[in-house]
Amino acid sequence: MEKPSTTHSKRCNNQLWLVVLASFLLCLVLLCFDFSALPEQRNGIVPAAIGSHYQNPTVLTQKPETLAPKGNAEEVEKEKVIADSCWGKYVYIQEIPSRFNQDLLDNCGSVTPGTEHNMCPYLVNDGLGPSIQDSTGVLSNGSGSWYLTNQFILEVIFHNRMKNYSCLTNDSSLASAIYIPYYAGLDLSRFLWGYGATVRDQSGFELLKLLVEKPEWKRMWGRDHFMVAGRISWDFRRKTDEESDWGSKLRFLPESDNMSMLAIESSSWNNDYAIPYPTCFHPLNQNGVLEWQEKLRRQKRDYLFSFAGAPRSDLNASLRGRIFEECQGSNNLCKLLECSYGEKGAITCNNPVNVMTVFENSVFCLQPPGDSYTRRSTFDAILAGCIPVFFHPGTAYAQYKWHLPDDFMRYSVFIPLEHVEEWRAGVVNQTLLQIPEEKVVAMREQVIRLIPKVIYADSRSESGPGFEDAFDLSVKGILERIERVRKDVREGKDPAAGFAEGDDFKYTFSLYVDKSKILNKDPPVSSVD
Repeated sequence: MEKPSTTHSKRCNNQLWLVVLASFLLCLVLLCFDFSALPEQRNGIVPAAIGSHYQNPTVLTQKPETLAPKGNAEEVEKEKVIADSCWGKYVYIQEIPSRFNQDLLDNCGSVTPGTEHNMCPYLVNDGLGPSIQDSTGVLSNGSGSWYLTNQFILEVIFHNRMKNYSCLTNDSSLASAIYIPYYAGLDLSRFLWGYGATVRDQSGFELLKLLVEKPEWKRMWGRDHFMVAGRISWDFRRKTDEESDWGSKLRFLPESDNMSMLAIESSSWNNDYAIPYPTCFHPLNQNGVLEWQEKLRRQKRDYLFSFAGAPRSDLNASLRGRIFEECQGSNNLCKLLECSYGEKGAITCNNPVNVMTVFENSVFCLQPPGDSYTRRSTFDAILAGCIPVFFHPGTAYAQYKWHLPDDFMRYSVFIPLEHVEEWRAGVVNQTLLQIPEEKVVAMREQVIRLIPKVIYADSRSESGPGFEDAFDLSVKGILERIERVRKDVREGKDPAAGFAEGDDFKYTFSLYVDKSKILNKDPPVSSVD
């Protein structure tokens, strides 16, 4: 019997080693392979092997790119932005029953704007109100763009603009934000007077019950959802169930806590954001804005300052009362437009011809707090190229972060008066007369340049307004807010941390007093950036 061949034995051993080596190399390649480069799964389900590395279980409902390692996620995001100009900007309008929006308009007779009994006349022209024909020439160079717009109609105007938003999508899986077209302010206004707390809260309960059952809600548990209100946020933050307490508790409901609200005035909670009151100027395109701005630059201004407002029952003991006194005793330096409620109010301060006549002829416009911190008059003043004078940080500085510059001394004057007892006779005259003329000119130019950012363009423009208006900045702001939440999730942080917390220092005077002193140390502004 022959012995096995030594050569054959060596050949087998060599082949075995080759198999082992090849297997080892294959395993090494598989371990090093970048699975994030694989095509995205359309259903958004993340393999357990990838998702298990992240602590927050809610992240598992996100698209794969949000769960990739940080470097790869950023690269994927950049590639998608290049390929799709709307990537990261898509908004989906959540479908909700018509009783939360259109039915309110169809039954407008039951909706009160606050000082009158019939909202119906203001709903024409997509919520802009009746067109204004100005025979005085005050609104010239902007004719055809002026409407009798109600200050509480923002949610309708916003909804109509959103319907024509350039990055609107009917695929919620692509959306970076979910817009809820609930007319919260109009709905609540039906029950603010003469109804109990239960009635005022009913619609909010019903809406949230519907939303939490939607698949879009479960993606981020509502933190990518937002709604718009034409009333101040405080109206939706009733703290008790006492019948005498004002408003509803919509924003204190647990589900609503996960959402953001954009309103004409924000509260001190972090998930409420202020966006401008609607003015009466709604141009179709950029030309309408440019013509109006040029008119204001040529405008002669006869009064040092002016004030438009209604007297209060406690006039003598209020800041507003002191302003009335100073204006009336200013030797023609001040122009006073006294407003009143009801039928007369509709003829005076609710008519933009009357308001613009006064503001266009004034260098400065006084803006003390109104019934709440804020006033539509602030935006009427900016629209007239009139430099606003604020007495409380909550009137503008702590509010409209997306629309007004952080360097508030470039476009406004701050006379801090936390209590009426701090008022000194002649304080307004003395403060305003000390401002150098060249700085006044530069400040007015800044105000005029702010106009596009604080107005809402006409939603009926076929090609869009052609400029970034208050709507565009609001959408941009909420998208950035939601993206920060997504970033926290990607980094393994708790998305609830700080999302809806209260900010006890939001309206602290000292913060803005100190800042104004720092800003005033800068040399006078002689040119405009």
